Amino acid sequence: MVNLQIEQIPASEMANFSYLIYCPETHRGAVVDPSMYPQRSLDRAHELGVEIELLLNTHGHQDHIAGNSTILKHNQARWAGPVIELPQVDIPLEEGSCVELGQGRIEVLQTPGHTPGSLIFATGNSLITGDTLFVSRCGRADLPGSDVEALYNSLQRLKKLPVESVIYPGHDYGPTPTSTLGQELKHNEFLKCSDLESFIKLRMG
Repeated sequence: MVNLQIEQIPASEMANFSYLIYCPETHRGAVVDPSMYPQRSLDRAHELGVEIELLLNTHGHQDHIAGNSTILKHNQARWAGPVIELPQVDIPLEEGSCVELGQGRIEVLQTPGHTPGSLIFATGNSLITGDTLFVSRCGRADLPGSDVEALYNSLQRLKKLPVESVIYPGHDYGPTPTSTLGQELKHNEFLKCSDLESFIKLRMG
């Protein structure tokens, strides 16, 4: 199995990140959350000689999916995402789903809380965390469909993953554009909460 490459792409005035994931052997690629500036992902794929065959969404909020139609229009890409939020997808994704990309693989973790169907895409030691986990922060839990207890439980699950896991967040909200789980365990106050009550007080306060 080949290690997939990840390109982080600033994609909106709201500090969104989009991601281009591709197989270095076959140059088959996927765009994650194209956001407001999908052409940036298309341009980077062209520069690298990558053929985009998948569009992946971590969740259904407009700032993440706004560029979907541009990606799908310019490529024969199949659309994959959380079917409970995006019922029109070609490939429904949920906990335990696995997406083949060239000679690599993307595994899917369902991490509800920010939204009911929020997903994380895991490949190698990399985690594309959407709006579940940011560098130094976590996703909001005060929006329609959010569930602060579910978000707490999702973060508890992430805390058990390897500390060397690289975090690629959905927004550039932290002091650095990426981090590691080990760094977040040390410095992210939301991950350091010792119980649900303290998490709710911090997240909803």
